[in-house]
Amino acid sequence: MKICIISFDFWNYDEHIAATLRKKGIEAHHINIGAYKHKNFSAKITNTFSKVFLQKNIKNERRQQFILEELKKLGHQDQILIINPELIEEKFHLEIKKFTSRYIAYLYDSLARCPAESILHLFHTIYSFDSEDVRKYGFTKINNYNYLEKLKSEKKPEFDLVYLASYDERLKALYKITAKLEKLGLTYQYVIVGKKTWKKNLLKMVSFTGESISKKYQTRRVQQKNIPTFYQKGNVLLDLVRENQSGLSFRIFEAMALGKKIITDNEALKNYDFYKPENILILNKDLSNLNSMFFETLYEPLSDDIYKKYSLDNWVETVFKLK
Repeated sequence: MKICIISFDFWNYDEHIAATLRKKGIEAHHINIGAYKHKNFSAKITNTFSKVFLQKNIKNERRQQFILEELKKLGHQDQILIINPELIEEKFHLEIKKFTSRYIAYLYDSLARCPAESILHLFHTIYSFDSEDVRKYGFTKINNYNYLEKLKSEKKPEFDLVYLASYDERLKALYKITAKLEKLGLTYQYVIVGKKTWKKNLLKMVSFTGESISKKYQTRRVQQKNIPTFYQKGNVLLDLVRENQSGLSFRIFEAMALGKKIITDNEALKNYDFYKPENILILNKDLSNLNSMFFETLYEPLSDDIYKKYSLDNWVETVFKLK
């Protein structure tokens, strides 16, 4: 069997799908359109000019051409999975679909955040992690997956709480939470990644405050292989959901593998079989239930059956109908 995964894999989670399929003896490939780069400096300048004066991003067009070029090398695929298909124009979807017998999509953003309604008719099956979209559009529900084996940290955590995320609207909630932690005498560290983080670093330079060990802003993403190491630095992980989204982030499953507790504003977690109030604190809007007690109690281990249910191995068997 031949399977291809196509995605804009910013955090490098999707490569784990292909690797898991290969372990099952399947010929699996991952086309990461996010890894596409301009061929030379001249091409980069041309694209910049086009974006500024013509409002056209040539790189996006070339990324999609890149997908077709790679598929021509790979040949016909039994299944092709597109993750977040709104990143690809319909004309390219139609060409990509010619390379496979089963064309499937996985949405790990809600349609409210990343509209894709105009192209969804092209897919044989659409999976979504967002319960509201599943109810509204009749998608097949599936969560993100646990790509990690169970890990146990031998070191004592450096911080009471850690957080790693993109530079977005969640910062407002983050600052309120860290202010409350400071009042409680608790320690934390957060790393915020994105192109716009230069604004925060510029403010620090102007104010001569320097870089705090607890607050880091950087344009370069954290390598996916280093994410578990970062989370092991915290006693508790913070999980903040994006606006108009209720699906489970990878942070939930990373905490599961690391045996870490979670503080979150995602009320949907109450509906899952792994939910234990000893392990997961769902914040009140006014943060009135954020106190020291949650940090002082131990993590309650989950059963092996629960862990296996949310594993990547089970995920690929479900999505690609390998069972």
